[in-house]
Order: sequence, then structure tokens, then C-alpha cells
Amino acid sequence: MKFVLPIGALSAALLTAGMAQAAGSDSSPPKTDSVKACPTGYVYDQQTKACVQPRDSRLDDSERFEAARAYAYLGRTDEAFAVLSAMTDQDDDRVLTYMGFTHRKAGNAAEAQEYYRQALDQNPDNLLARSYRAQGWVEEGKLHMARAELTEIRKRGGRGTWAELSLRLAIDAGRGFSY
Repeated sequence: MKFVLPIGALSAALLTAGMAQAAGSDSSPPKTDSVKACPTGYVYDQQTKACVQPRDSRLDDSERFEAARAYAYLGRTDEAFAVLSAMTDQDDDRVLTYMGFTHRKAGNAAEAQEYYRQALDQNPDNLLARSYRAQGWVEEGKLHMARAELTEIRKRGGRGTWAELSLRLAIDAGRGFSY
């Protein structure tokens, strides 16, 4: 007797495995509870356990980055842009990656691709930038380019990572992955 796993169950299993492997890194979906608990545009400060403005000097870029990621994933692009603009190093490949992601979520495909290009110029091994760039190509119907990027992610050691799994699911679904 042959066992066949339904596609939805397979996708869920892949996502669970990918998230477990990448837990605690920016290559898994962000935790969004802290920004959901804060008023619009605020960032949760772990040290003071309070919601503060993104430019508050008590915050470090790590906290800002997590908030920007959370806002972008929630589709709250104006807030994500505000937090990203408060980051100290605007040329950091993570900032550039999430500027691209946020632009893609906001419907600005050309700007998104430019930010992904800049992020990869800074760090060619940024697997998340590669995945998000390719997911944009999936949304544009450029599946051949997305598949080539999936191969590149795997060549760079990304097999089994969140970046690979989310891109593979996007290609299979024919649309960018939404969290």
C-alpha cells in the first residue's frame, strides 16, 4: 500500500521543519506579538518592557530590525518603512532586504528588486534576499528566474532553510509566499 501525503499537509510539514531549523533567526517568520501589543508605529523595548518610538535611543538596531520585520510581515508597510529608516546602518544587507520585502508588500515591485540587488551586492550569501527576490519574480510570472534562484540558494548551503522552503512553496503555488 502506497501512502500519499496531501499537498497541504506536505507544505505544512515543510514549513514546520523549516521554522524549527531556523528558529531564532531572521530566516524564519518573525514573532509579531510585540508590535501587535504596541500602538501604531511604536516598537517594543525589551529592556524597559515598554512601547517606544522607533528612533528612541534606548533601542538597539536588533530590536528595530525585529519590529521592522514584524510590521512588514503584517502588511503594515508604513510602519515598517518608519522603523527601517531609524536603523543606524542603512547599507546593512538585512535593512536592504527588508526594504525590498516591504516595497514588494506595498506593491512596488521595481523598487523591491533594486533593494534586493543592493542587499546581494553587500552580501551574496544573503539567502533571504535571494528568496524574497525570487518570490517577487514568481509574482511577476518569471518562474524560470525563480527556479534558477532556488538552485542558487541550494548551492550556497540553503537546502532545508526557511529561505529555500518558502521559495519552493511560492513556486509550487505560483505566487509569492505570504505569512
